[in-house]
Amino acid sequence: MAELNQSPAKNSARRTRPLGARVDLTAMVDLAFLLVTFFMLTTRLERPKVMPLAMPDGDVPGAVAESRTVTFCLGANNQVLLYRGLVSKPLAGPLVVGYGKDGLRKAITSMTAQIKLNTGGDMIAVIKPSDHSQYGNLVSMIDELNITNSQRYAVADIAKEDVDLLKLKRVY
Repeated sequence: MAELNQSPAKNSARRTRPLGARVDLTAMVDLAFLLVTFFMLTTRLERPKVMPLAMPDGDVPGAVAESRTVTFCLGANNQVLLYRGLVSKPLAGPLVVGYGKDGLRKAITSMTAQIKLNTGGDMIAVIKPSDHSQYGNLVSMIDELNITNSQRYAVADIAKEDVDLLKLKRVY
């Protein structure tokens, strides 16, 4: 038990004074530990870092101009196959690049500049991860789009034609 005691003071006349106030500090110590425990359990030391992802409403897709669309098929061995337009009649590509600023970032920047010059609009990226791509590849792809300030992108299921193109380029 924690308490505060005062020792009796002695006089020259050998009289003793009455004992002073006796304060029990047990409740205050218990309260301090409860407060410390409460704040340790309820405080976050670091805020979670998340990337905002906007998903479209409804099930009906809207019409998108093929001249502004660039499809990124994520393949095996950390490689990306990209083409502009439709897979059956691409306007540019198909091109196989790796991740990084000299590969994927440079390709995104040049495609964005071409689209801006030709159509006056911004690029719409469609990301299609294959069965042989890794989750980290998808995260890296979205990071590269954010670094290059590409505001419009969507993650879609890969089509059979895209898989055939990946196999043709030996990226699947």
